[in-house]
Amino acid sequence: MAPPPPPPLHPHHHCVLTRFRCPATGTARFLIRLGIKPFCCSSVPSRTPPPLHGPSLRRGRRPLDYPDPFARTFDLAALRVPAAACAPLERRLRGHLLNWPRVHNVIRLRNDQGLLSLSPPPPGYPAEEPGGPAPRATAVLRREKLVRELNARGFLRFPNLARLSRPSPLARKRRERKGDGGDEETCEPDKDKAYVVEVAGERREDDDDWKGLVGEEGIGRDTWRIGSTRLLLLEERYAERKVDELPEAVKDVLDHETQHDESSAFELIRCHLTLFYTYWSMSEVLEVLLPEGVIIPTGFETIGHIAHLNLRDEHMPYKKLIASVVLDKNKPKIQTVVNKTDVIQNNYRTMQLEVLAGNGSLRTMVIESGLRFQVDLGTVYWNSRLATERQRLVNIFRNLDVVCDMFSGVGPLAISAAKKVKYVYANDINPNAVGYLERNMVLNKLEKKIEVFNMDARRFVSAIYSSKHVQPIT
Repeated sequence: MAPPPPPPLHPHHHCVLTRFRCPATGTARFLIRLGIKPFCCSSVPSRTPPPLHGPSLRRGRRPLDYPDPFARTFDLAALRVPAAACAPLERRLRGHLLNWPRVHNVIRLRNDQGLLSLSPPPPGYPAEEPGGPAPRATAVLRREKLVRELNARGFLRFPNLARLSRPSPLARKRRERKGDGGDEETCEPDKDKAYVVEVAGERREDDDDWKGLVGEEGIGRDTWRIGSTRLLLLEERYAERKVDELPEAVKDVLDHETQHDESSAFELIRCHLTLFYTYWSMSEVLEVLLPEGVIIPTGFETIGHIAHLNLRDEHMPYKKLIASVVLDKNKPKIQTVVNKTDVIQNNYRTMQLEVLAGNGSLRTMVIESGLRFQVDLGTVYWNSRLATERQRLVNIFRNLDVVCDMFSGVGPLAISAAKKVKYVYANDINPNAVGYLERNMVLNKLEKKIEVFNMDARRFVSAIYSSKHVQPIT
């Protein structure tokens, strides 16, 4: 007798919701969309583009105060915290701080002298009594005290203090050249500066959205701080949020730190992060300069101070522009940028190179496996990408081996093997390569373990096998 069929299942809506009443994660939402069909299909859900992570030249605001055409400004939120509490807060808020490459999430403002008191001290803060101990002095207060008390003779004992307190000769000359405009600040950044952080205006007392101080009553106390402060840059998604819209984890950390130190005060402020040309990588700059649809050349071979490009046909109209960016972004290591104009078709395997930027010198020094090699790319062959293969062969050799290198070039394999094996016979058909091989032998002090030949490889093998020193391996 067949078992009766199971009763029909009529789930209620609350039963279905209870089944998926779990922490809302991306995986759970994904499974619900695939497993359950929508009750009505009249509207199609719109797809929102994924959020952008990290800075980009194609987004951000072009600042008007800087002449750099690659400068981009991003609006961020930051926590102004006492310097003493900066390190523990950075560790506890690490998941909520800015995580952009080459940008520090802890900033010290240039005009922060550590003597700020925007309102009277909080009620619980211990006031200084007439006969009580003096407040703890900061490094800035100690320096100012020494400046007031010491005379010119006393500065002899404190050369660093004299250097800080007196303007340098270069600074005095710079002020004299500026004349009346010496006190005006210029917005032009330093050549090597990658970014700068500026606070967006001064905080007003009636601006309730950005007071955000944590104290005994929680977030919302009046501003009061003394001593040096730091800025902790928050993630970009917190840029437009108010204090009460911050994550609970951030609020809990600030409450805990305030209860631990009642004199601490934390302020939520807006700031502008401006990234300059020095910050952007080579590929990011080329992505903006080249037309849309052109493949961005991101890699090149480095041979000493030479950057060797292999540009495509679509890159030829912009080869000078690409070379100038490669040279500028890789200084001072790269001093010459070349491009291979044709495939290798001669017996000497020399490349036809076109100098695109730099000083035009094709003679360089290459360091590989602790050895130095002089190379002239115009007359000899060199490939830095074979360094791993050459090292693999050297690891196979034994101390009593005799190695014959039929195509030695300038000697990267022969000289590396000579440091390990008993003896090396090196040959190359290119006389220029043989000349550089002999130089590199002397340069690395291995000329007594290498014998050099300049002939065809077939003649070289016959000559070596017919000698008394080397016998063919059968």
